[in-house]
Parts: sequence; C-alpha cells; structure tokens
Amino acid sequence: MRFTSLPVELIRARPRLMVWIVTLALTALWLAVPLLVYGSPPGDVAMRLAYGREYQVGIAAGPPLAFWLADIAFRFAGNHIAGVYLLTQLCIMATYWAVFALSRAIVGPQHAVLAVLLTATITFFGFPSLDFGPDVLAQPLWTLLVVSVWRIVGQGRRSGWFTFSTTAGLLLLTTPAAPVLLLFVAAFALATRRGRRALLSFDPLLALIAIVVLALPYLMWLIRAGDLPPAAWPALPPWREAMTQWGALVGIMAASLIGLAALVAVGSLPVRGNRDEAPDVMRRPVAPFARTFVLVFALVPPLGGALLSVLTGHDRVVGGAGTLLSLSGLAAMVLMRERIALHHRPVLRAIWAAAVAAPALAVIAAALFQPWLGQHELATAPPARAIGTFFAENFARRTGQPLPVVAGDPQLAALIGMSAPRPHVFLDATPERTPWLTLDDVRKSGGVVVWRATDTAGAAPPETAARFPGLVPELPRAFSRLVDGRLPPLRIGWAIVRPAAAP
Repeated sequence: MRFTSLPVELIRARPRLMVWIVTLALTALWLAVPLLVYGSPPGDVAMRLAYGREYQVGIAAGPPLAFWLADIAFRFAGNHIAGVYLLTQLCIMATYWAVFALSRAIVGPQHAVLAVLLTATITFFGFPSLDFGPDVLAQPLWTLLVVSVWRIVGQGRRSGWFTFSTTAGLLLLTTPAAPVLLLFVAAFALATRRGRRALLSFDPLLALIAIVVLALPYLMWLIRAGDLPPAAWPALPPWREAMTQWGALVGIMAASLIGLAALVAVGSLPVRGNRDEAPDVMRRPVAPFARTFVLVFALVPPLGGALLSVLTGHDRVVGGAGTLLSLSGLAAMVLMRERIALHHRPVLRAIWAAAVAAPALAVIAAALFQPWLGQHELATAPPARAIGTFFAENFARRTGQPLPVVAGDPQLAALIGMSAPRPHVFLDATPERTPWLTLDDVRKSGGVVVWRATDTAGAAPPETAARFPGLVPELPRAFSRLVDGRLPPLRIGWAIVRPAAAP
C-alpha cells in the first residue's frame, strides 16, 4: 500500500482547508515578526497614519482610501500599530483567496492550491507588505478585479459586473496607477472576441456609472486642485539609460520569484526508477482562451508597469510589484502539465519553507545584528510608543492640555503623531504636504517641535528656529532602542510652543 503525506492528501481531498492552513500560518508569522522586533512601523506607515487621521478627501500623497483604512485599523486596535499589521495581513489573505478563486475556475481546486503555495513564495508578499499603503491595498483589489473580468469575459456571467464596478471604484480610490490598470483591462476586452461580446450590453454602462459614483469625491478634489489634467510628460531619458532602468526593475521583480522558479524547476526534474511511486495531482486541460487570459494578465502588467515607471521618472514599479505579480503562481500552473507528479517532496518542502521563512529571518537578523555592524539606524529601530508617550505627557503636564500638534523632523513628528492623544502632524519644512494646518495655527494652538540632537546641548537646527521664532529648547531626551549596538545614542531635541491662551 502506498502512503502519502498529510499535506498532499489535503491538497487532493480538502483544497480549501489547505488554503486556510497556509494563509493563517503566514498571517501569524508576519504578525509576530514586526511586533517582536520593530520599535517603529516600517516605511511611511507612520506618516500615512498622520494623513489618515485627517480624513481628507484628497491629499498630495494620492487617493485616500488606504490612509483612511490605516487610521480605522489603528483606532480599532486601541491606537496600537498591531491593527495596521493585521490590516496588512488581511489584504494579503484576500489576495491569496482571490488567486485561489481564479485558479479554481481555470485549473481546478487541486492545482489552485499549488498556485497559492507558489504565490506565497514571492518576496513582495513578505516584509515589503508590512509597509502598508496604496500598493498593499491594491493587491487584493486588483486580483479581485481580474477574477471579475474572468467571470464576465471567460465565463459570460453578467453577475461579474457588480464585483467589477465595486473593485474598480475602490481601486481608483486606492492607487494612482488604477486608471492605467483599467485601461489595460479595457484594451484586453476590445482585443478579444469574447470581450467585445461582453461589452455589447447595458451592463458596462451601469458599471461605469457605479465606478464614477464611487470615485466622484476624489475626482472632484482633483478638479479643484487642478491635478486632473496630466502634468507635462517628464523628459524621457536616453534610450540606453531607459533600457538599463527598465532591466533593473524587471530584474528586481524576477529576483522576487526565485522561490517560485526553484519549486517549478525541482518539480520538473526527471526521475529515475518507478514513476508511479510519487503521488500526483491531476487537473483538466486548460482551454486556449483561459491560458491566454492568464499569461496576458500575468506578464503584461509587470513588464508594462516597469516601462511606465521609467517613462514617468519613478524609481519603483508603478502600481506596486506585489500587485502586478499576484498571478505569477497561476501562470506557472497554466504552463505545467495536467498531471503533476510530486517527486522530490522533501526537497520541495525545504525550498518552500526556506522561501517563506527566509525573509522573516532576514528581518529578525537585521534588527538584532545590524546595529553592531554599521552606523546606519534602521527606520524601525526608534521606540515609537516611548517617544510619543514622553512628549505627550510633558506637554500635558506643562500646559494642562492634550498635545494638539507636533512639528519638526518628519520621521519623529509622525511617530509622536501615533501617541495616545493623536496630535496633528505639521510638516513645517514642506507645509503643502499638510494643508490642514499653517504656522499660525500651530502658534495659536501650541505644540511640540522635535529634531535630532547631535549633542547634549540640543540646540534647534537654524532652519527650524527660523520658522518658530522665540523657540526655547529643552534638554534633549535620550531613548533606548531594542538593540543599540554601536549606534550613537538616540537623542531628540525638543521645545514647547505654548498655546496662545496659556499663561
């Protein structure tokens, strides 16, 4: 009697349960890692929370939905960053399930599980996703949009128009790349016979109306701000430089697929001896249109996004690399045979575990050992809660009022903006980025101005002192990181701007 391992039996008999096990395990992993080793949120999460706290319909950073949801999750968790980390993992889980739904319709449930397992090895679904923002929120929305397009074009189901209109409207409220992605969908529909047939009804018109209604507030803000007409196209770089940049962006995306490529390569190796000893996973043949659909949506967006980034002068892939690579696992399954014999199972398990765990171990190693190896401070090293609590309590003790505004160094101000009173963040060096406040507002309401102190005197930088005349610096405050190592002490200079009505 031939015995197979439990994961293989779950893939063949309970594919939905297997997807739940994988997604919940990865969610637990990427919830635990940042909570254990991050003193501050990564990337621009703190500043996005500052934007979301204002609930502006439109901001210079882009469409507002991701910022609003970040603030809602932060408040729901009791003003703790764990709420944002959980929101991030919910987005990743929704992406996996959208991939599973699309894969199940095209290659069957068993191969759909394999597609999800391959997708989970893409690096952009690991630590880069902790930097919650428009790119992370766009991942499930784009994948759900592709699912709805398949239901409309591939299966001829009119019910897909409702999901399409909803996800398209939310995508427009999430990422500036949404119009380009929707134009790509429209071009695919017009280029195929099935797509043109689906457009010959009133459903597309109703969907367009729903999309406009959802995106109307942000559209009106763009019109008032004068940003609706596209700005002048930036000067194109020389073609050699452009191709080099395009190749670098494509290379970064290809590097994130190393785990996926290794699994496919090992699974395709020839086997000596009895081929019937290995368990196999079967599927029905993939229709030609379905194969074309998957390959077009898996290849064109990342390659086109990299090209658009070069033409528009961006150093990152427009739309987010994780968003555009979300169908890579399904594309690999479409290109493989109907019968997949699971030879080399110990090696496959080791490669998958390494591809999933390596980014988490790299994050932990960087947090613990980088302070001993270099002089560069990680953005996640400062203790955000301790910093915010200290300045909020000192302002309340001095003035008898909760801290209303924090200004000065953008990184430190954003971290303090996450503290319990949730003060407004004012970027005094670039006030156009925080249009909800002015310097006069800060002088009237009072607040705290912070900066990086290089010595124990804690004098304010000349440009900061010029923007706040009469600023009286306090003694700098030193804070301990999780690991200080050889880094210089974290000293923060600060001064209180007293409210106009305060004695």
